[in-house]
Amino acid sequence: MFTLVTGTGYTGRRILPRLPDDAVAGISRSAINAERPVHAFDLDKASRLPVGVRGRYAVIYTVPPAGDPPDRRLQRFLPLLTPAPARFVYISTTGVYGDCEGETVTELTPVNPQNERSAQRVAAEEQLAAWSRDNNCALIILRVPGIYGPGRLGTQRIRSGTPVLDADCAYPGNRIHVDDLAVCCVAALAPEVPAGIYNVGDDDHRSSTAFTLSVARLAGLPPPPQISREEARRQFSLQRMSFLSESRVVDTTKMREVLGVMPRYADPEDGIRASLA
Repeated sequence: MFTLVTGTGYTGRRILPRLPDDAVAGISRSAINAERPVHAFDLDKASRLPVGVRGRYAVIYTVPPAGDPPDRRLQRFLPLLTPAPARFVYISTTGVYGDCEGETVTELTPVNPQNERSAQRVAAEEQLAAWSRDNNCALIILRVPGIYGPGRLGTQRIRSGTPVLDADCAYPGNRIHVDDLAVCCVAALAPEVPAGIYNVGDDDHRSSTAFTLSVARLAGLPPPPQISREEARRQFSLQRMSFLSESRVVDTTKMREVLGVMPRYADPEDGIRASLA
């Protein structure tokens, strides 16, 4: 089945080479050097797709929302899909669950977004659900935690001495290596995978502080200074504090048992080593 990868940034460009040459194309704000064809496409302006679609095809959508809900990019994109795809894979966020005070969340946990980013994703999920019902399209929503990988380990912050939360007051974390996320996206294309919501992650819940300390150690860098949560509120940006103020443990049983993905980098230290290499 032909697949249109919409958005070929950090994650999208790792999806492209996992699909057959003659069955995939990427569309992005600007053409990039990639192992598969990528067509320039500005979602904020385009009136038609830069590549033809017909018959049974799928869409993997990695583009972040734009503006207040509803997502104007998604609103512009969906009418361009004529005919509608057989499957639509949407990358959302585990942030839709909000602060759960360290409790475990599953796909059945009610959403409770507590910042603008997460509220945008909830609105997009709802918009896609309605559109998919109307167009007989199987919708797969991947709720994704923090993504790390090559170039996304925060080594620059470590080198500059940027502090982290004291380990004793850091909350549980959730993350996934970008290559494992790409595998999840491709797995979601299989016709036998039921439509629905899937939490994805490596099932390792060490805190952001513990993860950063592991990066520093494996990269041979001095560990960053640790500060209290009170001091962090004075030093950190509002966006960074919003990430550090929410606590939950994301259950990924459905990813493993239904989507059929066992993360290659279930141990983040293996993922860190691979990313540094």
